[in-house]
Amino acid sequence: MIPDYIKKWEHILEDVEKSNVPVQFIRKIVVRMVGKKQHTINIQALMKQGLDPEEIEEVITRKLHELDPLITSFEFVLNVESIAETVQPTTDDLLKNL
Repeated sequence: MIPDYIKKWEHILEDVEKSNVPVQFIRKIVVRMVGKKQHTINIQALMKQGLDPEEIEEVITRKLHELDPLITSFEFVLNVESIAETVQPTTDDLLKNL
């Protein structure tokens, strides 16, 4: 079961522009290409392999450059749990005296 605060963050993040997101907050990037093909860059798997954020950014850049002529769009799938766990304590602290 998803905790309520995660559901709230999912709702908040739906409307956020996702063009510049730290890699630790991305679960995966889905790259859509011509011919209805797609390629997924699994950021979570790269993190589990021990790559640091700079190395992951290099992997993403290399793959997007390789696929560039075929790309029609791409989608960031956010790691809502990681975002909520990072931001929620500060949010709670800021709002505790209201």
